[in-house]
Amino acid sequence: MKAIVTVLGHDRIGIIKEVSESLASFNVNIEDISQTLMQNYFVMIMMTDVSSSSYSIAEMNVRLKEVGERLGMDIRMQHEDIFNCMHRI
Repeated sequence: MKAIVTVLGHDRIGIIKEVSESLASFNVNIEDISQTLMQNYFVMIMMTDVSSSSYSIAEMNVRLKEVGERLGMDIRMQHEDIFNCMHRI
């Protein structure tokens, strides 16, 4: 099962480290990653494989939001199907 992780906020040191360590603690594999800086804003999207995790996407989303609050970022995890439906034109 795939999930999309989005990370948005002001750029700072350690964002990728914190997010990837959190995902590793859930036994989630990062399959693809795209990141960019838009002026002073950090924007990252990750395609992840959550099939080996014992956590639900909802549980991981709550924990990732807590990481985001600590970093001053907005971090969300969505099932791939929900992400695709929300971003379909």
